[in-house]
Amino acid sequence: MNRLLEVRELSVSLAGAGEVVSRVSLDARAGEVHGIVGESGAGKSVLARTLLGLTQQDPRARVAAAELTVDGRNMRRAGQRAWRALRGGESSLVLQDALQSLDPLRTVQAEVGETLAVRRTPRSERRPRILDALARAGLANAESLLGHRSGELSGGMRQRVLIASAIVGGARLIIADEPTTALDATVAVRVLELLRSLAADGAAVIFITHDLAAVRRIADRVTVLERGRAVEQGPAERVLRAPAHPTTRALLAAIPHGPKPVPASPGDVVLEAEHLTRRYGTARAVDDASLRLRAGETLGIVGESGSGKSTLARLLIGAERPDGGTTSLPGDPTVRLVPQDPLGSFDPRHSVRRILELSRRGTGPTSGELLTQVGLEAALLDRRPARLSGGQRQRVAIARALAADPHVLVLDEPVSALDVTTQAGILDLLADLQRRERLAMVFISHDLAVVRRVADRVAVMQAGRIVETGPTEQVYADPDQRVTRELIAASGPR
Repeated sequence: MNRLLEVRELSVSLAGAGEVVSRVSLDARAGEVHGIVGESGAGKSVLARTLLGLTQQDPRARVAAAELTVDGRNMRRAGQRAWRALRGGESSLVLQDALQSLDPLRTVQAEVGETLAVRRTPRSERRPRILDALARAGLANAESLLGHRSGELSGGMRQRVLIASAIVGGARLIIADEPTTALDATVAVRVLELLRSLAADGAAVIFITHDLAAVRRIADRVTVLERGRAVEQGPAERVLRAPAHPTTRALLAAIPHGPKPVPASPGDVVLEAEHLTRRYGTARAVDDASLRLRAGETLGIVGESGSGKSTLARLLIGAERPDGGTTSLPGDPTVRLVPQDPLGSFDPRHSVRRILELSRRGTGPTSGELLTQVGLEAALLDRRPARLSGGQRQRVAIARALAADPHVLVLDEPVSALDVTTQAGILDLLADLQRRERLAMVFISHDLAVVRRVADRVAVMQAGRIVETGPTEQVYADPDQRVTRELIAASGPR
């Protein structure tokens, strides 16, 4: 099998961080998907950037390798001119955050055609090649999208535009760095199927992710990273069914599966919404939604991107006013939101201590006690958010919500961007808090496997409406709606 990438003993050191990739060896072969997995901080993204010569641009970085060959070219001591030529032709990178990666001022035609423009492809050839790349990336009616900008596209469409940009120049080596993390489950499955089809067409795909369930779907071989080292490698079937290293076993064990371990014993109703409607212009983001939440229980809300989940969350916490319907809080409980992006919700100038103090109620727990409640050390109190890991930031966001002594937590995609072991820790934390504090929770997610692990009841949203609701296991075992069946299928094996 043709090896399009061969790496031996690759190490990367960054000033202030030390060695972040340590003596990693791997290859990528035409016609296959090579999955690279590990927790946050394992070195996955640094490895991806180094394989494309991007780390080498950083004056703070030191890169050394016994071998670094891309499509037969020795790149071990290559300069930036050689790397740029390679990225424009034989190799391409697909990043995680399509919204940030795409220029909001440029059209789809300009984005996808950039590689062709840089390579001075004749103008007469560019449009047909752009249309072909968009079609191969799975975008129907590609011609109608050429004049659109990224803000006019859904998350899944933006990700496919990125993939079209990666393949338009004829790249044979495609490195996809967490390409499905920000996508809902059904769209993520379609992107995975696209990556698999690119390999079937002869490309070598390196798929970098923290999601072993996604690797299980499409990878032929797997490399597991831990603190910059490759601790296990081999055929995906063998590594995922009979892992030899404790890190691999821990990642597999952390994949959410099965029902909530300890079902709630619900108390009185603490939140009730009736016929909520929210319009943006002529579009109904939430359409006639009704739900009820009791003390001590978790209601899961699931649906594809754009189904209205986050808008419903804002209505429930009073951050937006409905255009129709009502929300009532019997007993006047305190309701707090845990956002999907804690970093974006924190003032970057404030320390953790200040963030918590601004939310504390009078004689409630101290900032240190709040951190202890969420499994963090008080030593983090004087750090700013940018110096925390993703899991630490999510725990601080939960601590900030707890500082108000809430009765109800509304959690909007609280674990979607976390690696599986960090995700499992957050889910365990929420379960423990619910048992101790009798919290009622609304848990919003696109991942039904996660919701099944935490929720007593589930509501499925589509196009702003709640189309199915009931006890989680009942809905999971006998779904009534097609969208529910698709979400279950996308969440992986039961």
